[in-house]
Amino acid sequence: ATVPAAGTPAAAAPAPRGSGGAAATGPTVDNRFWYTHRHWSAGTHRGTAAVAGDRPGLTLAAATARSEYADPHTGRRSTWEYATWTSPVHRPAVPATEAVVSWNARTPAGSWIQAELRGSYTDGTATPWYVMGRWASSDADIRRTSVNGQTDGRSTVWTDTLAVDRPASGLRLRAWRLRLTLYRRPGAAEAPVVWLAGAMASDVPDRFTVPASTPGPGHELPVPRYSQEVHTGRYPQYDNGGEAWCSPTSSQMVIEYWGRKPTREALAWVEPGYSDPQVCHAARHTYDYAYKGCGNWPFNPAYAATYPGLAGVVTRLTSLTDLERLVRAGIPVITSQSFRKEELTGAGYGTAGHLMTVVGFTPAGDVIANDPNSPTNSAVRRVYRRREWENVWLRTKRYDANGKVKSGTGGICYIFWPVESAPSQHSALQKLGLL
Repeated sequence: ATVPAAGTPAAAAPAPRGSGGAAATGPTVDNRFWYTHRHWSAGTHRGTAAVAGDRPGLTLAAATARSEYADPHTGRRSTWEYATWTSPVHRPAVPATEAVVSWNARTPAGSWIQAELRGSYTDGTATPWYVMGRWASSDADIRRTSVNGQTDGRSTVWTDTLAVDRPASGLRLRAWRLRLTLYRRPGAAEAPVVWLAGAMASDVPDRFTVPASTPGPGHELPVPRYSQEVHTGRYPQYDNGGEAWCSPTSSQMVIEYWGRKPTREALAWVEPGYSDPQVCHAARHTYDYAYKGCGNWPFNPAYAATYPGLAGVVTRLTSLTDLERLVRAGIPVITSQSFRKEELTGAGYGTAGHLMTVVGFTPAGDVIANDPNSPTNSAVRRVYRRREWENVWLRTKRYDANGKVKSGTGGICYIFWPVESAPSQHSALQKLGLL
């Protein structure tokens, strides 16, 4: 629970910065995702093709070239054939200081994908193509990874977040394009299929506090409860063990809320006798070998989408009212926040970055959360004071225990939903620009 969220690595964290502290006067978040057959038919195809059906997608139809990939985490060198798809240019409603990419895909054995983003600055220049993730659902062929050290001196990729280095200068990303590269072993019969891909771009103003919202009706969802602390010391090769697994534990809760679960065969690798082996499975399959943690933001929705009929993205919400709307529609939300112990009554801990699952609201408007930083599964359900919780989640600036200014996550969250969702759920997602 005390491990920083993936977008804010401890050593060199960019704050979720905005326009220098001014109040927001227009849109601060823009979502654009491709997921229909019409979407996939657009853009530039080099060996890729749109696939129709109940769940349209993008696949490798005819490889255009081969390349060798030296996996930095295993030392293995392998030859792969590949094809690419480049999205149309998207101009967000908000010229952005940050962007986070999401994707949902199937990668059969012997295949993987790479997601890249290229932004256009407001001064007419452009970023390089930044790698936002190299991903496979399994760790047998490559080790899923972010890529360190990417910068052009004006923007930088921090694990999973592309951020403008000096937003106070006024420089912004006014447009962006996404490039997907689909890889498979030469001559392989199966290829990756990408069902959804896109990005959330944002310019959230610097703020230590946010305005109070008006509570809506009380509502609570029956989301399973899992504690990360139950797994303390288990599989330390994945983020130092279960005590750091707030992100995959939260993801697993919501995956199971939607009725999905790994098969017995998929869990065969887990030590017999370990409780809730599916949480260990989630940790292994969200682990970022470069970040050395399970909190890579897009890797968690990507893991959720490996289950049949599930979709998921990383986005920002701009208010607790938006979150309440989702919960009332039956959609729990996994949120990232940071706070000192005294800032969130009843938590009993402080954290530089922690994820929990919002499952409801009391009639008085307080937040009901499944907080995985709890000693047992039965202790996971918590009720947090609305005003305190709202502020620690939505702010972008905070003071740590030593009085130093640190970053906050500015409303970052994961949202998972079934592809065949209820009308009320579809409407709630549409209002946020996710569909």
